[in-house]
Amino acid sequence: MATVELRFSAQPEHVRTARLVAAAVARRAGVEEAVLDEVRLAVGEACSRAVGLHRSNGLTAPVRVVLTEEDKVFSIEVGDEVPGPGGGSADAVSGMDAVLDSDVEAEDEMGLAVISGLVDDVEVTSGESGGTIRMSWPVSGSSDLP
Repeated sequence: MATVELRFSAQPEHVRTARLVAAAVARRAGVEEAVLDEVRLAVGEACSRAVGLHRSNGLTAPVRVVLTEEDKVFSIEVGDEVPGPGGGSADAVSGMDAVLDSDVEAEDEMGLAVISGLVDDVEVTSGESGGTIRMSWPVSGSSDLP
């Protein structure tokens, strides 16, 4: 199992870098070329959401992106450090209602809708230590990663 971890300051200008890294690692992991745009867009939305949550809550902690290649699956996990209600799986939108004002909440809903439209296998969790969006795609061939 090969893993790449990326951490970046919660600044919008770093989202593009995360998208480029995710697409490059996905390509090397064997994700089909036709799906790479979806990977890039989904990671961009997830990272933008995390950046927005950090900034609206005054957090200076970095956004975390973990890219993992397993046998037949390539997965990406984008994590924020904004505390949510309870642990485990949570409704992605209602779990943030107490934290977000209505404008940020609407952007959050839109971003999650875009992600779920792009990725078949997506899971959103929220807990005391922050939230995570996990996305995965099938891998078609063998990997070039060491």
